[in-house]
Amino acid sequence: MNIYVSNLSFNVIDEDLKAFFEEYGEVSSARIITDKFTGRSRGFGFVEMPNEEEAKKAITELDKGVVEGRAINVTEAKPREERSNNNRRSFAESGRGRY
Repeated sequence: MNIYVSNLSFNVIDEDLKAFFEEYGEVSSARIITDKFTGRSRGFGFVEMPNEEEAKKAITELDKGVVEGRAINVTEAKPREERSNNNRRSFAESGRGRY
């Protein structure tokens, strides 16, 4: 099961995130999402747990828990929606790219 964790302190690293969930069972992966330009944490991450029962217990017990002074949100991750560019106009098409 894929788990979404948000409102994390910017000091939390992958290993910390993994340790939070290992108390509830096997963790196959844990990663903090970082900004691609600065490399800084974006304050959220994902944890993958192969055992659904253990994952659900972790979600229930860790949601609203306090980590480094912040109440974290822990939920089952939703599948990422496909991004469609059909409804978006490019910068040049908007007229703003012209001189």
